[in-house]
Amino acid sequence: MGEILTQGLFGRFLEYKPPAGARALIQAGKVPFLAEMVENPSFPLHLSQQHQERDYMAHESSQLDSYRPISNLPFLGKVLERVVAAQLQAFLVDTNFLDPAQSGFRPGHGTETALVALVDDLRRELDRGSVSLLVLLDLSAAFDTVDHGILLGRLAGMGLGGTVLQWLHSFLEGRSQMVSVGDACSAPQPLTCGVPQGSVLSPMLFNIYMKPLGEIIRSFGVRCHLYADGVQLCHSFPPVTKEAVQILNPDKTEVLLVSRRAEQGIGLQPVLDGVALPLKTQVRSLGVLLDSSLSLEPQVSAVARGAFAQLRLVRQLRPFLGRSDLATVVHALVTSRLDYCNALYVGLPLKTAQKLQLVQRAAARLITGAAYRERTTPLLSQLHWLPICYRAQFKVLVLTYKALNGSGPIYLSEHISSYEPTRTLRSSGEALLSIPPASQARLVGTRDRAFSVVAPRLWNSLPNDIRQAPSLLGFWKKLKTWLCMQAFNE
Repeated sequence: MGEILTQGLFGRFLEYKPPAGARALIQAGKVPFLAEMVENPSFPLHLSQQHQERDYMAHESSQLDSYRPISNLPFLGKVLERVVAAQLQAFLVDTNFLDPAQSGFRPGHGTETALVALVDDLRRELDRGSVSLLVLLDLSAAFDTVDHGILLGRLAGMGLGGTVLQWLHSFLEGRSQMVSVGDACSAPQPLTCGVPQGSVLSPMLFNIYMKPLGEIIRSFGVRCHLYADGVQLCHSFPPVTKEAVQILNPDKTEVLLVSRRAEQGIGLQPVLDGVALPLKTQVRSLGVLLDSSLSLEPQVSAVARGAFAQLRLVRQLRPFLGRSDLATVVHALVTSRLDYCNALYVGLPLKTAQKLQLVQRAAARLITGAAYRERTTPLLSQLHWLPICYRAQFKVLVLTYKALNGSGPIYLSEHISSYEPTRTLRSSGEALLSIPPASQARLVGTRDRAFSVVAPRLWNSLPNDIRQAPSLLGFWKKLKTWLCMQAFNE
């Protein structure tokens, strides 16, 4: 089948726009019927019908606006999409087509990398004495409003055509959907726009469709970070500004003023379509609560409350689960909350970090069955759990390794730079990073918590054999071993 694919549909990527070092196509010789479907210039019509079920996002199930469509697509159609998606992803990577600020649905990118870069920018602006306006936009029904004509134009602009474009055109057009509520089901209705939610290909097509958005935003001198249909705008200016800031974008807009002192925001009024928007004391960005001083105290408190609530529920299951199963449940419901975007927790004040540490200690006692007053440091060592502050350092260093070795986002690698001495020294070949001078990190929040300052300092403190590990897995193992030695004095 690999030979058929090379000569068939997506082998034509090389014909229309040859990427440098194109990856080998998928080898799947055990699925001959799939080869025929891919070679056919049209998506099978019987696989394009969507069965929509309505699931509500908020607690108000009686509000129609709280519902979202969930597409139950045919299994065979998803298998076919996965074959195509793997090759489309390779083509996007080889041609570097997507917007560099887009972190959604891309390997090596995620909410954490986007937030680390965003918060680092905000901290550095604070250190310069600037005030930053953070605007969070959520595009309503983004997947459902994708214009097929515009999307096909984007695909053609990438260099696709012929059979490739015909296949993608047939994937988008001719779709129908029916909605079920309880036992009732509607008649199939044709779809004239949108990409199906739940599809394998849809996230990639949506990223291609949204590609010009970042370019348009940056053309106005505004920084941005994108994650799927979420847009984060950041604009910095001197604190003396007393003017209305125009914001032209859809509903669900939240505005946060990041400054050293709350009174610096007095007189500033963001405006949306002639309507003044109130400045909030905190906003939720990609699942993380950001406050105006970037202390992250509201975020830490919320995580601790949620994790303790989950621990109380898990404790009720303890009589029915073995230790390994109990540990799996705790990892899924508790430690996953502690680890989400925990690169932002590096350098937290001890008083704030203690809230998360208490959760981890309680989880360790639950798994091991230790008494309440028993010391938890040996328990953490026994479970091979790094304490909270070391977990944050671990995440920062892993992100740094990925950024330096090309497996992380470009925007994150731009926040760090290699150390290049003016003359040849013994340290020249040790893969060190340049630490920003003290004049660029005057505030404690910048020195101890900004990624562009903390990451080089932590990286340079690592032994040389860890910094120059040949693979991510090898780096991960050596780094955890070294951090465990630091944390538990082993």
